[in-house]
This record gives sequence, C-alpha cells and structure tokens, in this order.
Amino acid sequence: MGLAGRRRALGYSQEELAELLGVDRTTVGRWESGKVEPQPPQRRRLATTLGISLQELEDLLAQPRAAGFEAPGKQCSDHPTAGDLDEMIRREFLRILTISGALSSFPLDDADALSGGAARGTPADFELMNAHLWQVYRLARSKGSVYTIIRDQLTTLNEALSAGRGNSRLLLSAAADLFQMAGEVAFDSNRYADAAASYTLAASVSKDADAYDLWACALVRHAYVDMSEQRYGQAAQMLDAAERLAGRGNSSLSTRQWVASVQAEAYAGLGDLSACEHALDRAEKVRDLASDSTNGGWLRFDGTRLAEERGARYLKLGRLDAAEETLNSALHQAVLLSGQSYRRKGVVLADLAAVGARRRDPEQLIAYGWQAIHLARASSSGYIARRLLALCDEFGPMRNDRRVAELGAGIAMLNTP
Repeated sequence: MGLAGRRRALGYSQEELAELLGVDRTTVGRWESGKVEPQPPQRRRLATTLGISLQELEDLLAQPRAAGFEAPGKQCSDHPTAGDLDEMIRREFLRILTISGALSSFPLDDADALSGGAARGTPADFELMNAHLWQVYRLARSKGSVYTIIRDQLTTLNEALSAGRGNSRLLLSAAADLFQMAGEVAFDSNRYADAAASYTLAASVSKDADAYDLWACALVRHAYVDMSEQRYGQAAQMLDAAERLAGRGNSSLSTRQWVASVQAEAYAGLGDLSACEHALDRAEKVRDLASDSTNGGWLRFDGTRLAEERGARYLKLGRLDAAEETLNSALHQAVLLSGQSYRRKGVVLADLAAVGARRRDPEQLIAYGWQAIHLARASSSGYIARRLLALCDEFGPMRNDRRVAELGAGIAMLNTP
C-alpha cells in the first residue's frame, strides 16, 4: 500500500486530506505521484493524520507511486490553481527577490549614491522603512500578514537599483536587511527553501557591503533552517563562520552574544552539554552591553529571550527539572505576560508540554499543549505548529489516553504548509 492507498483506506479524497493538512490538493497529488516529497514538518503532521508512525510513513513513501489513481479530471498538476492566491503571491515575491539579488551585484560609484538626493528609494529611505517593517513584523500576531508589505518594499528596491539611485554600501546594507526580513517570513511559514534562498542573498550582499554584523546575522538565521531539519553539525559549522565574522564587527552590538546563544542550541542538538553551557555563558554577556546594543531590526538580541532559550536547550539535553524551572521563569516575563509575542509564548508553552510528555505526565502535557495550540491558531504561526508537531513524537504510551489523542488531533489540524 502506498500513500494514496492509505489515504483511500481511511476514506479521504485528495481534497479532504489536503484540507486537514492545510495544503493545496495538487500538493497531495504530487506527493502521491512521487514528483515531490513532504518536507520534514509536513511529514509529522501527515503521519499523525494518517494514524501511522514516521517510520511507517517513510515506508509508504518508498512504495510505487499511485500515478493515475485519481478519476479523470482529477489528475494532479505541477502548478497551483489560478485561485491559489498564497502561491501566486509567493511566486511573485520570489521573482522580485531574485531580481533584487541580481541587480545588487552591479554596484555603482558612491557618487551615484549621493546624487539621488531625497528621491524616493535612497538608502536613507530604505533604512527608515526597513526599521518600520521590523516593528510591524515584531508586533504582528500573524507573521505572514507582513508578506505583501515586504514584497512591495522589494519592488521599490528594484526600482532604485535599476535606476542606479544609490547602489552604494548603504543601499546594499538596506537590501541585505530586507532579504533577512523576507527570510523570516518564509521561515515562519515553514518554507525552508525560500528562507534559505533569502538568507543566502542577504549574506552575499552583506559581504559586498563589508557589513560584518549584518553578514553574521544572515548566517545565524540560515543556521536555524539547518537546525529545524535537525542538521546540527551543519548548523554548528555555519555558526562558527558567523562567530568569526561577528569578531570583525562592531563590539558594541550584541551580534556576538546572539551567535553564542544560537550556538548553544546547536550544541544541545549534538548532545554536548559542556559546549552548550559555555555558549550560554557567552550569550549572558549581552547584559553587560549598553541598552542600544541592538538596532531593533535585523539584530534584536537584547537578553530578554535568554531564559526561554536556556530552558529550550536544557529540554533538548534531557535536563527536565532545569528546563521546567527556567521555562516557567520565562513565562512570567513582562513581554510574555502582556501578550506582545504570541509566537514566543507559544513556543515556551510547547516546551513545557514536552517536559510533561517526557515525564509521562498527561495533565501537564494536555494543559500546556492546548494553550500552545490556541496561540498557534491565533497567530497562524508555522513555527509554533512545527514545535507542536515535534511534541507528538513524545506521546509514547500516553497515546492511548483519550485526552492525549484529542490533543494530537488538535495539533494535526494546525496550519503548517
């Protein structure tokens, strides 16, 4: 039995399964025909929906594909339907991003940069607009809502680059800043390939601008893509490069401390407790910096996330008591109590639910798990949903508990494209 066979055995049509998974019907068709494979976050949700383990799903995907299983008129297509607005926006977004990357590789003299005066699209304009967009992104409950705004800003950037209005180091830095924001939106939507492409562009343009801190931050964000797919060794290599770049940057900024914080996550994934704690200690030094050590945009690491990040590292290392204590302290920080960041609070709740799962404590698992689900729904955050899907792997024998099964069903219904 292949993937299509399992779907049919459960009585689902392609449309019904696609609706449960939050994807287009053509995506299910491409999976069943073998043209593409589900991404890691999609696999967990697909396995849960089909009532099988991840290994059983792998076995299904390895079976001969079900080309031609669907009735005439329902053959799967390689292209989205004309009504798939999200996919149309995404394609236009990527097209503009690609043009921006190409245009930014042809720098002009700084004299050209200064000749634009106060015209729309000068480096100063982009710096102001990007700073505003980062604020909008930070405050937005649904990060995807910023998608079209960034796309419009990329269009304006292309106009400036095409007209030669200030393709100097300042404009290159503004472009690299915008590329990182584009990657953040894609990453929150579980579009790993799009995120990686955005971060790669950001790193390349930062290099041309000799902007070492900006360059290091692009690599840090790229490392998150590797860690989301559990490639901790590759992430550690990426972060080593980021550490060297940050060492050449501005020591008054918090770039080095942010690199150390993310290195701690990679080391935790590799099971190296000593390296993880040393990295966390280096990250704590952010508290010694001035209050303006961040720029509010591509660099926002100010130490307020240290408790939740330390708790997450302890959880990954299996130190449950330390994880629970640290995560609870994070949950009572003003920024999370006030509801300013649904995504951050949702991730902390998911981690506390994971502590309950590992202790085989269904009460803790269920209480925190449902709170995280509510925040994932309210924010449409693929990042929270991804953490909750990973939580399903921790259920173990508690799967037989009806309440835990209902929690799993609630997680399966989250939108993780």
